Amino acid sequence: MPTKIDFAKGGGLVPAIVQDAETRNVLMMGYMNEEAYKKTLLTKRVTFYSRSRQSLWTKGETSGNFLDLVSIKPDCDGDTLLVQAHPHGPVCHTGTETCWGEKNEANPLLFLTELQNFIERRHEEMPEGSYTTSLFRDGLNRMAQKVGEEALEAVIEAVGGSDERLVYEGSDLFYHLIVLLTAKGLRIEDLAAELQKRHQPGWQKH
Repeated sequence: MPTKIDFAKGGGLVPAIVQDAETRNVLMMGYMNEEAYKKTLLTKRVTFYSRSRQSLWTKGETSGNFLDLVSIKPDCDGDTLLVQAHPHGPVCHTGTETCWGEKNEANPLLFLTELQNFIERRHEEMPEGSYTTSLFRDGLNRMAQKVGEEALEAVIEAVGGSDERLVYEGSDLFYHLIVLLTAKGLRIEDLAAELQKRHQPGWQKH
């Protein structure tokens, strides 16, 4: 069962940690009472309770920098909320992207997970006119062959081409490898876990 939010524990308020739903960076922390929580769910815009003004305030109501709600859930004790949202511009009143003065930038590596999620949807839905669909329909041998072809093209660019072309062909290699992994029921995270294991002291090659 979902954890019940314990507003009474903090005198009617619970801390609400706001995380960018896309970059996964922590943007700010505010407080919600039950009314602010319900308004957030109703309007889909993050609303807090201001302790100084003793009233509700929707983030962005004066600046226009709203937080569009994606999800909201309590922690295991029900006394803290994790709010995932899409920010409209800077979050902090000082003009910075987060309340810690940090840049709210996505780690490009996170896109590999997003890409595989997209490829998995292609595998499930198999829409017509999609190149990814055609690879799945051609079968495992063809997918494996494409990985080999793209790897060779990347090697050629590394030895005699430009850095720009190496990045281009390397991207093709990653894409076709993820398609192959998807067809085998594997994830790009499985490769990351294997590399992480190899990084541990005492790891021995099979």
